[in-house]
Amino acid sequence: MIYKRSSELFASAQKVIPGGVNSPVRAFKAVGGEPVFIKQAEGAYLYDEDGNKLIDYINSWGPLILGHAHKPVIDAVIDIAKKGTSFGTPTEIETQIAELAVKMVPNIDKIRMVNSGTEATMSAVRLARGFTGKEKIIKFAGCYHGHSDSFLIQAGSGAITFGTPNSPGVTKGTAKDTLLAKYNNLENVKSLIEANKGEIACIIIEPVPGNMGCIPPNKGFLEGLRQLCDQNDILLVFDEVMSGFRLAAGGVQERLGVNADIACFGKVIGGGLPVGAFAARNEIMDYLAPVGPVYQAGTLSGNPLAMAAGLAMLTELDNNRSIFESIDKKTAYLHEGIEKVLSENKVAHTINRVGSMISIHFGEEPVVDFESAAKSARNGIFNKFFHGMLDNGIYIAPSAFETWFISDALSYEDLDTTIEAVDKVARTL
Repeated sequence: MIYKRSSELFASAQKVIPGGVNSPVRAFKAVGGEPVFIKQAEGAYLYDEDGNKLIDYINSWGPLILGHAHKPVIDAVIDIAKKGTSFGTPTEIETQIAELAVKMVPNIDKIRMVNSGTEATMSAVRLARGFTGKEKIIKFAGCYHGHSDSFLIQAGSGAITFGTPNSPGVTKGTAKDTLLAKYNNLENVKSLIEANKGEIACIIIEPVPGNMGCIPPNKGFLEGLRQLCDQNDILLVFDEVMSGFRLAAGGVQERLGVNADIACFGKVIGGGLPVGAFAARNEIMDYLAPVGPVYQAGTLSGNPLAMAAGLAMLTELDNNRSIFESIDKKTAYLHEGIEKVLSENKVAHTINRVGSMISIHFGEEPVVDFESAAKSARNGIFNKFFHGMLDNGIYIAPSAFETWFISDALSYEDLDTTIEAVDKVARTL
């Protein structure tokens, strides 16, 4: 494929934007080459500035579960935009989406809207600290919770690929309050709790990580965390920015039946516009200003455009829950097809999948945590695979540490085309 116009646009962008991109993973630095500039999208397809058509497995990094330019979402945004883009005052639509989210997600009474997943997780941790009166948190190596200082301690995704895991600009004082645990390792968590008795406010986790590739939680792992938190007066925070309203209408809490004390959302809840949220039961949420002492605010929080997009998206998912069964089946079909052709071509691999999140790791060992994910990424095979897929019209995340996000707009013909592309590329690896 020809990317002449994209190359020209990237050269221009680098003169006025750091690295030419507004989010590092877009730069293709991990896989080599130059990023593709997208002009428009519809359904399951991207159309770039050079006129190439690509089957999309990023879907704006997760929110577009029903595909690009989904008509009910677009119509809702257009209708609300005609009335004004932002007021800085309460609006009815904020209450409507809050009522729907509370109805869909188990174990929450109230929700607060913010502008990004990073804001949601940052605010959730502040709330947990304020509610418990304790300062330390436990996070898991390889889980990415946005770029707030507390989380850039051996984070996943972009922080692995770009720069150092302990990012410059994060103070030693902040780092000392963040304890690192190994994902899928309860004994490691227990040892951290014992060594910091009575000091830990919360454990924050991607219950199904997507930033070291998709990694399923081992049986009993999340249940064990819930028990440890109950035994030690620690709040359990689920970062469901990726998995919320995607793996089920009520996210991981519904799908796996494990309750969190605070849940964080993003992506799907915004329908493709910038939205994040965090939610909990009444006694925790009422610690927030203006009724409680923990301060959190945002000028554009609850922006009517974003609320309209999110409400349209959640309404459709709530009214038609068969979408989750449909998208799970499509992802399973893709999994089986890719598994078959990689095995036939004798390419060492492991495929992880939970619902409509899936990732391919190029190694024979199971990928269960950050260490095993990093090991499979070091061999450089993914880079060749990425460019081979792009040459065949398939757009996947330009990083070995990112999950694929499947949309229900994908047809089985699209999936067969993708499997055929994997077969072609596998012969060259």
